[in-house]
Amino acid sequence: MLVVEGNNTIGGGARTAELTLPGFLHDTCSAIHPLGLGSPFFSMLPLQEHGLDWIQPEFPAAHPLDDGTAVMLHRDLASASPEWRKTFKPLADNWKPLADDFLRPMLRIPTHPLLMARFGMRGLHSAESLVRRWSERDRALFAGLAGHSFLPLDQIPSAAFGIVLGLLAHAVGWPMPRGGSQQISNALAAYFQSLGGVILTSTPVQNLGELPRARIYLLDITPRQFIEIAGSKLSSSYATKLQRYRYGPGVFKIDYALSAPIPWRARDCARAGTIHLGGTFAEIAHAERQIWEGKWPERPFVLLAQQSLFDSTRAPAGKQVAWAYCHVPHGSTADASELIDAQIERFAPGFRDCILARATRNCTEMEKYNPNCVGGDINGGAATLRQLVARPTSSLNPYRTPLPGVFLCSSSTPPGGGVHGMCGFHAANAALHSLGGQGFSRAVQKGLKIF
Repeated sequence: MLVVEGNNTIGGGARTAELTLPGFLHDTCSAIHPLGLGSPFFSMLPLQEHGLDWIQPEFPAAHPLDDGTAVMLHRDLASASPEWRKTFKPLADNWKPLADDFLRPMLRIPTHPLLMARFGMRGLHSAESLVRRWSERDRALFAGLAGHSFLPLDQIPSAAFGIVLGLLAHAVGWPMPRGGSQQISNALAAYFQSLGGVILTSTPVQNLGELPRARIYLLDITPRQFIEIAGSKLSSSYATKLQRYRYGPGVFKIDYALSAPIPWRARDCARAGTIHLGGTFAEIAHAERQIWEGKWPERPFVLLAQQSLFDSTRAPAGKQVAWAYCHVPHGSTADASELIDAQIERFAPGFRDCILARATRNCTEMEKYNPNCVGGDINGGAATLRQLVARPTSSLNPYRTPLPGVFLCSSSTPPGGGVHGMCGFHAANAALHSLGGQGFSRAVQKGLKIF
């Protein structure tokens, strides 16, 4: 078993580095990992035995408002409003079977059809239509959840993303790895190596012919890179299908080294690992619609994590780190620093006075750091309804390519973006079955060398 990594460190979107000042550890892409703890695949692996330690903030998320208060996302549904409980409780009580069904290709008969139908009755809506009769505070909180979709909130299936993230908060929490996201990658690598696997870093692949001979190749790349490295080996019809694949908006990211905790006006925000900054539902919906149309809102929706409040390994004593990004038009090279600073300052007056240093990445720089982030898209492709069903193409086996033994396993395959390992899990299952094997689950459970 061989993993070939183009970068000099493993991890892709789950890496940690000193981006600002010595001793300040910043997550280079992903930071908070509800799907890491909620992943059916990761739950099969002994990652804690290989150094992975999850930290659960008191509250998964907070959503500050201009009146100086914040709407808190509670783990316990008993603390939620009646309308929120009505939406989430029947599904949160059945997270594991539900996850087994929707964290896989959609073009299949579900294992739990009634449960999936109940999810679909809520998820196959726009966020806007789902929360039309909710209170303003619940609407604002849900806008922050649905905003992770990168979709306009009046577009189907933006509600599904908000529901899934809410379910995860109630079922497993929104944890962070002690020491940074790199620890997820390190634990996976350590377990892989314990099974005899070999990892080769600093080895970018420009052509499939550069790889050693093998029965199976699993490619953790998006359609654009696959077209490039497969070249003339791909049929024109399949290449055309991949060329139609649509990438979504990008991100502008800032990592802050801070002299003190962020001075939130709503003090409860210091009890949450994730903060959603955008105000009301209407304001966030307006910002996300503008980004989708290639425009710049004056007040973008900002997602922020404050890991060092809960993990002392992230910053020197008495200091803090913060991680923040906003959505921007695909491929934008503009600097959104002032817009992000202003949104944080809006809810935390005096924030700018706490900044010791910052590191920024625009869309182009994000793609240079990780080529799978095409145009700054960190989700491996737009999460439109069509591309949830046909990702990257319409197929009962979307991981298989026309090339013998070659499979795609990136976030451009089902179930899409997130640190959950499910794209690779399903691709590996498809690969094993193509060889007449027993499936990846049994291989993992037995600790077998599968290739």
